[in-house]
Amino acid sequence: MNMQLPKSVHLLLACLVLLPGLASASSSTLERVRSSNTFTLGYLPDMAPFSSQQGDKPVGYAMALCQKIAERVQTELGLSDLQVRYQALEDAESISAVSSGKVDMLCTPTPETLEQRKSVSFSLPVYTAGLAALVRDDASETLLRVLNGEVAHEGPTWRATINRGLANQTFVVTEGGVTEDWVRDKMRLLGVIATLVTVDNHEEGVQLVAEGKADAFFSERILLKNYLAKNKDAGDMMVLERIYEFAPVAMALPRSDEDFRLLVDTALSETYRSGDLEKIYSQYLGEPGEMVKMLFKVYALP
Repeated sequence: MNMQLPKSVHLLLACLVLLPGLASASSSTLERVRSSNTFTLGYLPDMAPFSSQQGDKPVGYAMALCQKIAERVQTELGLSDLQVRYQALEDAESISAVSSGKVDMLCTPTPETLEQRKSVSFSLPVYTAGLAALVRDDASETLLRVLNGEVAHEGPTWRATINRGLANQTFVVTEGGVTEDWVRDKMRLLGVIATLVTVDNHEEGVQLVAEGKADAFFSERILLKNYLAKNKDAGDMMVLERIYEFAPVAMALPRSDEDFRLLVDTALSETYRSGDLEKIYSQYLGEPGEMVKMLFKVYALP
């Protein structure tokens, strides 16, 4: 029987064929991995000790966790020859790479924000970041006292006192993200008249402080200490002990894909509970303290 479809149906089918990315948008991450036999992990290559390039493959704390997730994906889908591919990304494109399907997930951890949740989802937290400051050894005593949370001079401490300690300084942050927002907000609340410089990466921020072109670089403490260790002028700089803010960071995943998110969180929770996470943490970040061990238990799902 030769059944003729109505003209309106033909038009609808034509529109569906012409809509770009409709099939890929509706298919789940696990379905794409199964059909392609490929699991693609995105990462930032200059974020040691979380993710960095070593030879022809990435290494680091986050990459070791992603390997655990890849093993779980392989087992769940029954793909004995699953190909795990690594895609180096620029910071500016990292979130869009996940939302567009260029990568299946972003291994380098990032703070979860409401703005980012408009385009991606997030795994369980994999680390608790601490915001700190990098300064030169010869930084002014007044600046150091204020950055360390001490009074800048003898007498009562109030907003104007802090302002005088921070005024006319040059501060550096990487462009975009929660650190820049935090510094700008603090400068506004305190009425600080200072210069805020934004850079594309951590290397540039460290270099500005090393050259005396900036007074302090604000970033994640572990990252600062790692870059300080690699910098040729490391002997002239230090990372202050004070932590200004704490924030859990996680891996970015495709939005509205609960099956894949459940698999990722299951793999992470099992890694937390088995004690493997403590070994991975020790290898890349140093021996975890009691607070870190407690957070392992808090973050893991039963």
